Amino acid sequence: MTTAAQTQTVSKPRAATRTHKRSAGQIASGTAKYVILIALAITYAFPLYWMISSALKTDPQVYRIPPVLVPNPAMWNNFIDAWKSDNFTLYTFNSIFRYALPYTVFTVLSSAIVAYGFSRIRWPGRDKLFYLCIGTMLIPYTVIMVPLFIIFKQLHWTGTYWPMVVPALFGNAFFIFMLRQFFMTLPEELSEAARIDGASELGIFVRIILPLAKPALAVVALFAFMGTWNDYLGPLIYINKYTMYPLALGIQKLRSMMSQVGNAPLAYPYLMAVSTIAAAPIIIIFFLAQRTFIEGIALTGVKG
Repeated sequence: MTTAAQTQTVSKPRAATRTHKRSAGQIASGTAKYVILIALAITYAFPLYWMISSALKTDPQVYRIPPVLVPNPAMWNNFIDAWKSDNFTLYTFNSIFRYALPYTVFTVLSSAIVAYGFSRIRWPGRDKLFYLCIGTMLIPYTVIMVPLFIIFKQLHWTGTYWPMVVPALFGNAFFIFMLRQFFMTLPEELSEAARIDGASELGIFVRIILPLAKPALAVVALFAFMGTWNDYLGPLIYINKYTMYPLALGIQKLRSMMSQVGNAPLAYPYLMAVSTIAAAPIIIIFFLAQRTFIEGIALTGVKG
């Protein structure tokens, strides 16, 4: 009994020491993890902060060494003056209603229909055609840029948004892949029960699949909207009238205007002010739909 009691007495301090060491190690690793995450967050957030702060500076403050991190005084009028320096209201209208919204709606609908056919309906050659569709993602846009321009020019579509919006009616390979992966996670019994009740494939797609695929559809819509909102190369190739410019070309036009004699002192603050306004909708949309966005990204890769 004495020996057993002594053994227990000795083992308790050892166990307490191991627990203390383990706790200290966990605290150290947790602290290091948070330090790294905070450092990365600052690294990613600093360009956004620099853009906003530069929009509030005067031109001498922008180029001062050492850099001025907090503008004093803050020139809030730069946002209004920069916006009024050109027809940015028209450029925003073009970006949203002539390009981003039609492209987003057409892409979501067409990609969802094609993904449904690749995932929920069995037909000969389905998988081979799907692999061919995915293979088109390997073709760089620069390879097909000139042939597409020749085709659209022969169709007399240059100078309009048709060359950028109409192709969205045929789906996007990446979005088709994402939606197909999501549709394959849905139980097949839902479709079978609907077919027994007499529902058509279109009815199953509209009444059952689409309501369940809202997170994935939200991700596709957000990606499509972001891509068109920030698109510069497409409008640069096909749009040749100032009144048709989207916001991306409008910012480039402002940059050219501010580089002229007499406007150079306002160039950088005005450019950063308009860029901040242009980036704001994407940031707001992301934070409002953050939960749906993350859920959709997570669920699209559950099943292959």
